[in-house]
Amino acid sequence: MNGRVEAIWKKRSHRGVMDPVEQVNAVADRGLEGDANFGATRQVTVIEKEIFDKIKDTLPESEPGMRRANIMVSGIQLKNMRNHILIVGEAHILLRGETRPCELMDDQCQGLLDALDPDWHGGAHGGFIKGGAIRVGDVATIKLPSPLPS
Repeated sequence: MNGRVEAIWKKRSHRGVMDPVEQVNAVADRGLEGDANFGATRQVTVIEKEIFDKIKDTLPESEPGMRRANIMVSGIQLKNMRNHILIVGEAHILLRGETRPCELMDDQCQGLLDALDPDWHGGAHGGFIKGGAIRVGDVATIKLPSPLPS
């Protein structure tokens, strides 16, 4: 399944402003350089453009940046992709689980929390297993992880 990196954001501080950027560097086992979650267990969050296109129908004032995710992809479905690898640009992300929306969603746009709550609409989180540059417009691909040697 191939898609595209549509947007990238870096978080200045925990619960802080999300800054849109055209490119970012990912560091394996650490996260995005310059992001508040650098070194955390939950290094990166990813959302789907198609989810936000649907949400915009009922919440026209909503914007993808309000989700507070780091990367927005199109053409990739994140639902139930735990333990899959998302390749974005040069970087590889091991998707670890669903990102549940929090009260900050409704602080920005009333109703956004409920719109993001079902079926992985809030996206996925993970950690970088391979670092590298990620740019808006890069190809995004999802694949099963390689089996461990026995």
